[in-house]
Amino acid sequence: MKRRELMLLLASAMMAPHAPRAQRKAMPVIGILSSGSPNAPLVATFRQGLSETGYVEGQNLAIEYRWAEGHNDRLPVLVDYLVRRRVDVIAIGGGSVAALAAKNATSTIPIVFIGE
Repeated sequence: MKRRELMLLLASAMMAPHAPRAQRKAMPVIGILSSGSPNAPLVATFRQGLSETGYVEGQNLAIEYRWAEGHNDRLPVLVDYLVRRRVDVIAIGGGSVAALAAKNATSTIPIVFIGE
């Protein structure tokens, strides 16, 4: 999948109707969950792709980063935070272990994959 298609998919997932909430967020929030360590090139590419679709972190979009740094046993706690934070979409990096943790934590928040 090309980066532009991924960004359009992500933007579509963020705009999908959600159950009514008592309080609306000022801006959409993406939760990034990875079983790895912070990856500056990946984050930079992700932000660039978002900007190509009109989203700029801190201006009209917030991003919550959660890194397990190789400690996969931490993934359930990290994804639980994102679910409680009520992010609009969870972007997964670091492979299937993080994806399974997210899938087990929510059936209502869209989950998308970002390449590493």
